[in-house]
Amino acid sequence: CESELAKAVPYLDTVLQPATWLVGDSVSIADYEVFGSLANSSTWLWMVAQSQAPASLLRWFKMMSARPEVANVMSSLPEESKAKAAAPQSKAKEKKEESAGGKFVELPGAKMGEVVVRFPPEASGFLHVGHAKAALLNNYYKESFQGKLIMRFDDTNPAKEKEEYEEVILEDLKMLQVRYDYFSRTSDHFETILKYCDKLLKEGKAYVDDTDAETMKIERDAMTKSKNWDNSPQKNIAMWEEMKKGSEAGTKCAVRAKINMESPNGCLRDPTIYRCKPEPHPSTGTKYKVYPTYDFACPIVDSVEGVTHALRTTEYMDRDDQFNWFIDALGLRKPHIWAYARLNLTNTVMSKRKLTWLVDEGAVDGWDDPRLPTVRGVIRRGLTVEALKQFIIAQGSSRSVVFMEWDKIWAFNKKVLDPIVARHTTVDQVYNVPVLVAGAKLSSHMSAKHPKNPDVGEKTVWTGPRLIIDGADAEQLKEGENATFINWGNLMIKKVNKKDGKVISVDAEQNTDNKDFKKTLKVTWLCDEQEKSPSTPAILVYYDHIISKAILDKDDDFKKFIEPSSKHEFEMLGDPELKTLKKGDMIQVQRRGYFICDVEYRPYNSCVGRARPVVLISIPDGSVGSYGAPGKAPPAKGPEKKTTTKEGKKQGGAPTPAKQGKAASPAAAAGSGSGDKLNANVTAQGELVRKLKADKAGKPEIDEAVKKLLALKAEFKSATGQDWKPGMTITKAAAAPAGGSADAI
Repeated sequence: CESELAKAVPYLDTVLQPATWLVGDSVSIADYEVFGSLANSSTWLWMVAQSQAPASLLRWFKMMSARPEVANVMSSLPEESKAKAAAPQSKAKEKKEESAGGKFVELPGAKMGEVVVRFPPEASGFLHVGHAKAALLNNYYKESFQGKLIMRFDDTNPAKEKEEYEEVILEDLKMLQVRYDYFSRTSDHFETILKYCDKLLKEGKAYVDDTDAETMKIERDAMTKSKNWDNSPQKNIAMWEEMKKGSEAGTKCAVRAKINMESPNGCLRDPTIYRCKPEPHPSTGTKYKVYPTYDFACPIVDSVEGVTHALRTTEYMDRDDQFNWFIDALGLRKPHIWAYARLNLTNTVMSKRKLTWLVDEGAVDGWDDPRLPTVRGVIRRGLTVEALKQFIIAQGSSRSVVFMEWDKIWAFNKKVLDPIVARHTTVDQVYNVPVLVAGAKLSSHMSAKHPKNPDVGEKTVWTGPRLIIDGADAEQLKEGENATFINWGNLMIKKVNKKDGKVISVDAEQNTDNKDFKKTLKVTWLCDEQEKSPSTPAILVYYDHIISKAILDKDDDFKKFIEPSSKHEFEMLGDPELKTLKKGDMIQVQRRGYFICDVEYRPYNSCVGRARPVVLISIPDGSVGSYGAPGKAPPAKGPEKKTTTKEGKKQGGAPTPAKQGKAASPAAAAGSGSGDKLNANVTAQGELVRKLKADKAGKPEIDEAVKKLLALKAEFKSATGQDWKPGMTITKAAAAPAGGSADAI
C-alpha cells in the first residue's frame, strides 16, 4: 500500500545494489510481483518522472519494463486502468511533528478532572533540562485534563538523599512555573511498603538472598536460580528479620521478587526489592535499617497516592512488565503507564555524575554555570521559561529517541525575546575611533528603545561634535559616501585618517536630511561627552559549548572532549542606559545580539578605585555563529590530548559587529567536496537504518545505527551550516545579513 512505499523503496534499492534480481540469479515470481505493485503505484511513477527514484531500484524497474512478457502485458491493459503519476499527499508537517515530537497523545482512560500525574525526582542534585521536560510534560497533562500533579521526592536511597537539594529542586520548579497540588516523599510510605514486602515473603512470591552482588549478577545473566530460590517462607522471614535489625548477617542479604529467572527481559529475573542499609535517613532517622528499591516502591506509591497515569521515559519500558507484576502480585489498583523519549541534547552531558565532575574539578563555575544544561544554568544564560515550555510542547510526548540541537531551543527563545527587549549600544573599549562631526552641537533627542514596539519605552540619545565607533566599523567607512549612524541618521564621511595603515580618526559632516538608508553602512556609536552622556563600563561574556563533540559515543571519555577555552570576555563602553539594568534583565545590544544582565553596574568605589562594570552574558539565538567568541567559525573539533579547565582571559579587542555585505559561511570554508561526501554518508546511513527497521532488527542494533545517523547529521551541519534534508544539494554560502536595520534609525 502507499503508506508502506516510503519504507519499501529504500529497502528494495539496498537489496538490488549488489544484485540483478530480487531472488537468485534469474527473474522470479518475486520480481514480477514487486514490479506489478510499483507499476500500479501513482507515487512510484511520480518518483520516476521527477527523477527521485533511487538508482538501483530504477535500473531494475526499467529492466523489468523492457522484458517482452512484461511489455506485452502492460500494452494490453486499457489506458483507463493504468496508474497515473501523482504526487503523494503532503504529510511533511505531520512527519516533522512526529520526528521532533509536536504531538501529545491522548492518555488512555483519561477523564476530565480525574487525571493524577506525578513528578518524582531524586533529591541528589540540581534539575537539568531533561528533568524540566518531565516536569513540564506532567504539568501539561495536569492542566489539559484539569487534574492533579503530585510532587514526590524519591528518597529510597538514604546515601543519595540530601535535604538541601530538596529546597533547590522546589526552587527550580518555581522557576519553571510548575505548580503541584500535593507534596510527598516516598519515605512517607515506608511502613506501607514494608508490609507489602512481608506479604510477598509470606505468600512465597519473594525470597531473601545472601548471595554476594557479583555472583548474583553472573547468575542473573546466566538465567540461573539462586541457592535461596527454594527457601521456605519461615527461613525467608527469619532472614528478613535479621535485615530489619541491621545485623551483620542481615547486611549481607537482599529481598528479591520471585518473578521469572528464565525471562528474556532481564528486569524480570528476580529483581532486588529491599536492601539492608543500617544508616540514618534524612526523613526517618534510624527507624529503618532496610530500604526499598525505586522499582519496588514506585508502583506501590503510585497506586496508593491515586496516580492515574505514570509518565516515564522510554528507557523504563523494559521495566513496565515488572511494574505491572508488582501491582498484580499485591492486588493494587493499576495506573496507566505512558513512555516518552528522554531529552537528549548535543554538545553536553546530562549524567549527574559527569555534571558533578565538571563542577568539582572547576571546569565550570558552579551548578548555575551558563554552559551547563541545568535549569539554573540555562536560565542564567537567558533562556526564558516560556521558550523552554514551547520547546518541550513542540516535542510533545513522542517516543522517538533523537538528539536535539541547542539551536532549536535558542531559536524558540529568540522569538520570545525579539519583540519585547530594549535595544542598547556598546563600543569596543580597546579599539575605538573618534568621529569628528563638523558643525554638530551637543544636543539630545528621544528615541524608541524598540523600533517596532513603543510599549518598551524611550531613551535619551545624545549627539554632538565628537562620537566614538568601533575600529572595525571605521575601517569599512568610505570617503564621499553616507554612513547611517543608528538612532541619529546619515553622516557624510569626508576623510578617513590613517596612520601606519590603521584608522585613527574620521572627519564627517551631518547629512541627516538624507533619508536614503538602503545601501548605507550601518554604524553603532556613542557620544563622547562624559558629563552629559557618560558611558557605562561593560563586559560582554560569550560562552561556547562545554563539550566539543556533538554526540558522544558510548565508549567516549567525556573528559577528553571538554572545550578548554569556552568562556570569552570583552571589555566595552556602553550607553548610559545600561546603568539601570537589573540582574536578569534581557536586552539586545545592537549588531551584537541578545544579552542578559548577570552583574549590575555599580558607581565608582574608592576602595577598589573604579566602578563595577555591568556584566552581560550573550544569549544564543539559534544561529550557527551564536556560540563562543563571535566572528570565529567553529573549527572541526576532536579529543584534546591535554585539557585544561582554565577559562579564556579578558581579551584586548571586542568582537567585531556583524559584518555587512557577503561573508563566507562554514559551508564555504569546508568546501563543497566535504559536504557532498557527508551528504552521501548521511544518505547511506539513513538507508541502513530503514533496512534494519524493515528487517525488524534488535532494538540495540537499531539504536546504535540511529545514533550514528544523528552524529553524521550533526557533522554535516557543522561543516555546511545547513540542516540535512533528503535529496538536497550543497549550496554555496549565502550572504550574511546586514549588520543594522533601517527600522532602528
